[in-house]
Order: sequence, then C-alpha cells, then structure tokens
Amino acid sequence: MRTEAVGYGMGGRDYGAVSCVRAFWGTEQGQTPSVAELKCNLDDMTPEAVGFAMERLFENGALDVYTVPVGMKKSRPGIQLCCLCRQADTEKLANIMLRHTSTLGIRVSYEQRFTLDRSTVAVQTEYGPVRLKKAGSGGVLKLKPEYEDLARIARENDLTLDEAAALIKRGDAE
Repeated sequence: MRTEAVGYGMGGRDYGAVSCVRAFWGTEQGQTPSVAELKCNLDDMTPEAVGFAMERLFENGALDVYTVPVGMKKSRPGIQLCCLCRQADTEKLANIMLRHTSTLGIRVSYEQRFTLDRSTVAVQTEYGPVRLKKAGSGGVLKLKPEYEDLARIARENDLTLDEAAALIKRGDAE
C-alpha cells in the first residue's frame, strides 16, 4: 500500500489504559486480482495445431499462453500448454482448450500476482514516432520501445533490432 495520509486520535474517556487509534489512508499497489492458470499435457498434436489453439486462446481473452517441454509416460516428449486468464474467463478458455487440443482434461489453479502499473507513451525521435511501454510503481520504473516501432526503424535504416534500440535509447538520454 502506498500511504497517502496517517491520522491519529486520542479518546477522552479514562479506561485505565491509553485510548488512541491510528488510521492509514492510501492506495493499493502492485497486487491485482488472482488469475487462473489452465494446463494440459499434449504429445499427439502437430506444432501448427498447437499454435492455432494458442491463437484462439489469445483471441478469446487469455492474458498469456505458452508451452513448456515435458517428458511424458512411455518416454514420449510432449508439451504442457499453459494459459493464464482472469477468473471470469476460466470456463470459456478451458472449453476452448478442450475443443482445439487433443487433451481429455484441464488442470486449473488460482494464483495471486503482483504487477506494475502499465501505460504506453509516444515520443518523437529523429527516426519518427516511437511508442514506449511504461511500467512502474513503488519506486520502480521500466521503459521499453514497442517491437513494431523498433522493427520499422531497423528496416528503414538497414539496422539490426539491437542497433535500432541503442539509437532510441541514446536519443532518450539526450
């Protein structure tokens, strides 16, 4: 919590002990509502089919979708498909996983998470406008250029992504 004000009060009655209260006023920061984590293991799908399932999950509100390589029974290599979503979207996204994958079941767990406040700001550079992802709270501040803007600058100036990022960073520092 970010404390914005503190109030103190002293009671007027004699209870034989000190009668006082201290109250804090502030804003909650960092902690967001818990998220659902949906998981299933797959060993009989093509990479294209897994990619399509991932796209469908993102299109329907998933916060993040990723795969993890796993070893499965009978020494088969497989993947674990993981989907993070808002609790309200759990059933909808579980049904999408069941429909678009070969799995017979989904494991669901609920996790708390802490996040930075996020926004996007546009800055004008000598290479054109660049959108910066800005995240911060509690004394932490992170800035990162949007990939699409870096890629445009790299293509237009025959640079690598790293070179384009260095140019933008150098321009921000000036």
